[in-house]
Amino acid sequence: MNRYLVLLIRRPQFDAAVVPQHLAYLDQLRGEGKVELSGGFGDKSGGAYLLHAADLAEATALVQRDPAHVSGGWDITVHEWQAS
Repeated sequence: MNRYLVLLIRRPQFDAAVVPQHLAYLDQLRGEGKVELSGGFGDKSGGAYLLHAADLAEATALVQRDPAHVSGGWDITVHEWQAS
């Protein structure tokens, strides 16, 4: 499994009502062993999570199902992360 760093930055039209759905999705992925770490930024501008996936295509598909992505309230980028 490869690691992917998912960065989320809130847009001006961000809807706070989506946050619980996003967190529930991360909990689901964590239960499946796909999320290693997650958390918000101290300034409340967004957050990040570390995703395990076979390849970029799988990582992108998982991120596209995240309510944060579906809502359109965040700018989201996915980066393969070769951390040690």
